[in-house]
Amino acid sequence: MRVTLELLRERVLQCGKCPLGATRKHAVFGEGDASAQVMLVGEGPGEVEDETGRPFVGPAGQKLDEVLAAVGLTREALYITNVVKCRPPGNRVPSKEEMTACFPYLEAQIALIQPALVVTLGNTPTQWLVPEAEGITRIRGSFLPWRGDVRVFPMFHPSYLLRNPSRAKGSPKYLAWQDVKRVRDWLDANPKA
Repeated sequence: MRVTLELLRERVLQCGKCPLGATRKHAVFGEGDASAQVMLVGEGPGEVEDETGRPFVGPAGQKLDEVLAAVGLTREALYITNVVKCRPPGNRVPSKEEMTACFPYLEAQIALIQPALVVTLGNTPTQWLVPEAEGITRIRGSFLPWRGDVRVFPMFHPSYLLRNPSRAKGSPKYLAWQDVKRVRDWLDANPKA
């Protein structure tokens, strides 16, 4: 049987491969353009995402929408998901075991959607996909090679921007603005075939 996004979604919704499945309200598979050039990958669902079953719809998701809109992008034009598909209790960082259990789902999403650019939001997804990468403050805004022609582009997580409201030059918001402009420029230079 050929794996499709819908079949994969059904598997995720029924998954019990790690303890997170027992504490979730909803698994959060991902959403957006199934043939997107750009995939955004966060760490894991938060409280609002767990309630709704949708990625990045809480306060951090609203900030993400704002950042994307600043360069004329919408979530519908991209694909948005997380490393783990179930909320870690208390929004803690997912454990290595939880990420290992969930990683086949993310790998399959990447294989099915075939994005050319994977934007990792925060340190956790960046370190998971590119373990040799330095921390997010050093590596953000860089195009990193990953599995053939795919590039990983680390950015600050939108929740970090909420905690650091300054827009002064060199601030996280200022750097995120520079980074999202680079994503927009990359998209403009690499239109869908």
